[in-house]
Amino acid sequence: MPEGILIVIGSIFILLGLAGSIFPVLPGPPLSFIGLFLLSLTKHFSPPLTPTFVIVMAVVTILVTAIDHVIPLISARRYGASKWGVLGSFVGMMMGIFWPPIGMLVGAFIGAVVTEWLIHQKKGQALRAGWGVLVGIFWGMVLKLGVSGMMAYYFIHALW
Repeated sequence: MPEGILIVIGSIFILLGLAGSIFPVLPGPPLSFIGLFLLSLTKHFSPPLTPTFVIVMAVVTILVTAIDHVIPLISARRYGASKWGVLGSFVGMMMGIFWPPIGMLVGAFIGAVVTEWLIHQKKGQALRAGWGVLVGIFWGMVLKLGVSGMMAYYFIHALW
């Protein structure tokens, strides 16, 4: 495949990765990594896209993707959610997958709030748990955007 086509496809993946860091419908960092990897192949793994760098970015991508699913649950717990509230948040997030682009966000919030409210009958505690989920989702978004942004930087740097 000609280099130009791979660079265009890689650029599209980088842009989709940045968008996916904000919108939960797309897996941001994995898409950015695919774009970076395509450019690495095109440039024959020349600096700055060395094999070691690409492996490190693959590991970072896997870690960030895993952490992104755990941060909202940990945050909910820190804001006072019980184990049932955390479970409700998880179930709500999974149900929200079917209503993109914000279904996961809304589902996680509603899942935490409704479960906490049903278990403890305290509106304030339930809303606090839901707020914790939203805070966690925000920080996961920041983390994903940072990693995808870093990959976009190296992508552009390698083109010049």
